[in-house]
Amino acid sequence: MIPESPALLVGLGGALGATLRYAVGEALADRDTPFPVPTLAVNTLGTFTLGVLTFAGAGEDALLLFGTGLCGAFTTFSSFSVETVRLWDAGTRGLALAYALGTLALAGVALAAAWSLAGVV
Repeated sequence: MIPESPALLVGLGGALGATLRYAVGEALADRDTPFPVPTLAVNTLGTFTLGVLTFAGAGEDALLLFGTGLCGAFTTFSSFSVETVRLWDAGTRGLALAYALGTLALAGVALAAAWSLAGVV
């Protein structure tokens, strides 16, 4: 049974998204590297998923559950921002710039792939 209340749809999706984000973080965490691979991965995958939902014309309930809820909790702009500043403050400014610009570039590639996939489906 799927809840019909918009708040419940967002809440259920958010619980799923946060759990998935934690699992990705644990799976990709490497304490020996300063590069935040887990955040880059979730933001890229979340951008792709939201793009597919949007370009494929998902219904209002699906957008609340998977877009606002799941993708909203799965992706993280705040972690991206803090990690970028930490890289900069640690003196790895080239890595900070590469991380910031790479995140934006991968988001664009993910959206293009989603648009292409949605156009085929």
